[in-house]
Amino acid sequence: MAKPKRRYVCTECGSVTTRWQGQCVDCSQWNTLVEEAPETPFSAKHHLSTGGRPIALETLDAPIQPLTRRGAGLAEFDRALGGGLVPGSAILMGGEPGIGKSTLLLQAAAMIARSGARVLYISGEEATGQVRMRAVRLGLADAPLQLAAATSVRDILTTLNSGPPPALVVIDSIQTMHSDTIEGAPGTVSQVRASAFELIRYAKENSVALVLVGHVTKDGTIAGPRVLEHMVDVVMSFEGERSHQYRILRALKNRFGAVDEIGVFAMEGQGLNEVPNPSMLFLSGREEPIAGSAIFPALEGTRPVLVEVQALIVRLQTGATPRRAVVGWDSGRLAMLLAVLEARCGLNFSSAEVYLNVAGGYRLADPAADLAVAAALVSALADKPLPLRAVWFGEVSLSGEVRPVAHSSLRLREAAKLGFDMGHGPQDSGPDSGSLRYSALPALPNLVDRVMGGS
Repeated sequence: MAKPKRRYVCTECGSVTTRWQGQCVDCSQWNTLVEEAPETPFSAKHHLSTGGRPIALETLDAPIQPLTRRGAGLAEFDRALGGGLVPGSAILMGGEPGIGKSTLLLQAAAMIARSGARVLYISGEEATGQVRMRAVRLGLADAPLQLAAATSVRDILTTLNSGPPPALVVIDSIQTMHSDTIEGAPGTVSQVRASAFELIRYAKENSVALVLVGHVTKDGTIAGPRVLEHMVDVVMSFEGERSHQYRILRALKNRFGAVDEIGVFAMEGQGLNEVPNPSMLFLSGREEPIAGSAIFPALEGTRPVLVEVQALIVRLQTGATPRRAVVGWDSGRLAMLLAVLEARCGLNFSSAEVYLNVAGGYRLADPAADLAVAAALVSALADKPLPLRAVWFGEVSLSGEVRPVAHSSLRLREAAKLGFDMGHGPQDSGPDSGSLRYSALPALPNLVDRVMGGS
């Protein structure tokens, strides 16, 4: 019998090669090739055009049964999903170890079970007794949630098929699952892909909502083959710093709702509590203005969140190389903004250390934060506080122009709702500013004049 050929699969792009090499020839990523189980005689056959059964084809105008979303009893969880769980959907949730993924899913599963639906929580990492201990701490011991500690996909599917289809199945986690049809240890590329495929197929055929918990790598991406993210309908990330109280549930992919929608939770002794007004988490609540502080109306999906950007400028007395430290924002974008302020506005940051922080541990990726960061930097450099009840937003170009950004009206209305009375932003963003007074800043020199003038 011929020796089976070795196969190496790229975890980034899925390309297959017969020999290992350091760099994938298709996507050019390094150290992404992982050995997969060898081909079986059946899988080696490539001519499968006969012997199957014909499938039913439908037209686009065929009548369909509308799908009714099921609420989880946690408004922030439902918001991140786009309105609730869709029957037959597959959801992949990733997050750092200890961030609270299992706690959140246990709370959501218990809420749905209390509504009278059948819910299964299957853990491959904990014993059922450990899950019960957490449920008691969270006050969920009376929920009719069905628990199991198992890692065999065959056993799990047999159990699921032995009764009526549940409304929700939680698998914690997919990296611990094992399929006996594939060689390899749990967590390998082939095992994760095969186990997820079998579980997702069951969910689609029986209209069951399936949640798969995924481990993450040291750089924050979900471990395992990248194809796993393509197989599921929703990819969610549970984010936050363990040293901070808040947690953010973010939708990175959603076939049934908005992408980048977020739900905000606060980690407390009794579990995760919803935060209906997340802006209050990231604002200091002080009554006196301070130099180097600017309020930015960020946008997460369809939800505006007001955050505080803080800057500190320290002049050096010696010829040492000045530091640039950033927390919560892109360091490369800070370097670009400092260069624009020097080149277009004549400000000198080359002999000063620059420290930038987004309060509350929040992480900004919105390009509209440029103007708020610039305002905080100029305020700190001039040692002049910005107006206390003002917000700043706008994207800054290399020419120093303040460019328009999306959903300006939504940002301004949220600021007005929280008691702010002044908005600063691009030229054409003020028609629907609610009750706020709006001041247009076409370019960064206008910002510098505004801050230096103290208005």
